[in-house]
Amino acid sequence: MKRFFISIFFAFLLSSSYSCGSETMGPDPMGEESVYTQYGIPFNQVPKTEDIVMYEVNLRAFSPTGNINGVIDKLDHIEALGVNVIWLMPIHPIGQVNSVNSPYSVKDYKGIASEYGTLNDLRKLTDEAHARGIAVILDWVANHTAWDNAWINNKSWYTQDGSGKITHPAGTNWLDVADLNYNNGEMRSAMIDAMKYWLYEANIDGFRCDHADGVPFDFWQIAWQQVKAIPNRSFVLFAEGERNDHFNAGFDLNFGWQSYGAIKEVFKRQPVSKIFAAHTSEYNNLPSGKHWIRFTTNHDESAWDATPIKLYNGVDGALAASVMAIFTGGVPLIYGSQEVGAVNTIPFFSNAPIDWSKNPGMLTSYQKMLQFYAGSAASRKGQNTVFPHNDVASFKKQINSEVVVILANLRNTTLNYTIPTDLENTKWKDLMTQTDVTLSGQLTLKPYQFFILTP
Repeated sequence: MKRFFISIFFAFLLSSSYSCGSETMGPDPMGEESVYTQYGIPFNQVPKTEDIVMYEVNLRAFSPTGNINGVIDKLDHIEALGVNVIWLMPIHPIGQVNSVNSPYSVKDYKGIASEYGTLNDLRKLTDEAHARGIAVILDWVANHTAWDNAWINNKSWYTQDGSGKITHPAGTNWLDVADLNYNNGEMRSAMIDAMKYWLYEANIDGFRCDHADGVPFDFWQIAWQQVKAIPNRSFVLFAEGERNDHFNAGFDLNFGWQSYGAIKEVFKRQPVSKIFAAHTSEYNNLPSGKHWIRFTTNHDESAWDATPIKLYNGVDGALAASVMAIFTGGVPLIYGSQEVGAVNTIPFFSNAPIDWSKNPGMLTSYQKMLQFYAGSAASRKGQNTVFPHNDVASFKKQINSEVVVILANLRNTTLNYTIPTDLENTKWKDLMTQTDVTLSGQLTLKPYQFFILTP
């Protein structure tokens, strides 16, 4: 999302102490000390950033019940996609003042909305996900709260106009939320305290941070220093923002909007080279160990723009676009619904259950692609050797002796593709059909047809 906010940078050092699996925190809004005990066994299989396959869950769409138990019931489905990190959209109680029923209007940072379930339900989800080797991260809204959040009683915790009136976030039309004041040290302390609550009390494995641009760099830096100091734990820290300092603040991941835009442009008949140029641009001078999220949709795009079926001209086009998002480089994200080709936009201010019976062949294709990707070091880490073409994405990835070749027609027309010299007279097996393929002379590619080739 493209959002703008002018932040005032403010350094504030917080102290914490640890003993016997519990932690004493700073004061909460009532002036009391928060003490948390680690629930369960800390998850020791949080994947390295470069190895993540992420899956976003919109709770209100994910099941007919629209709750955490609906996610638990579909963990086998998620696991079969090769996923090792689940991102849950906000689970907190939603404000009722000026409300549009948005889950990004948080009434209580330490609560779970009754529509989603209970703390025990969330604990069960993390337990069962961890048993499958899957980490769970929460969507965290640090820039603003609901107008009826208890924090509103601390007026100095919020941004105020010249007349002392608390304001909504500047430069936005988000009238359902009140903007937080990061000049206030007590508020900062309470925010970090609330984040740590979930790491301890529900054994959560990190956060995707909404509108990270609206929060000062030094807050994120201090928050992540404290989070990473928790012993015997690893976390996934994912920003949603466009500032160039998030990685230096401690985030591991951010949305690759440039690559997402390039994929959409190519499907409108721009040259395929745009995708590879965007990838190279995003990774230029990126700090070591940090990565961009690659996606063809997410909850915002599928709600406010269009679903992949509409954006990429049907099932075949949506799959071809996903091949580019998954294999070009970065960390792939799947938004729950795209794997069965949801056609209509999917709201998150209201319930709209996904029809999981649609397009079973598409689901099988995603399972094959993502399972292969998760187990293929060349796919995850290999550098791209690109064979330039205006309409066909043609590239090779290699690590040591492992090689993967991707060929994808990104046009809605049949093309005769001339095999590059480096691939001439080579023999492969196609992942999707398990058939042998010899590359020689020309290859006829149907609209949006693609090959994922291994020796």
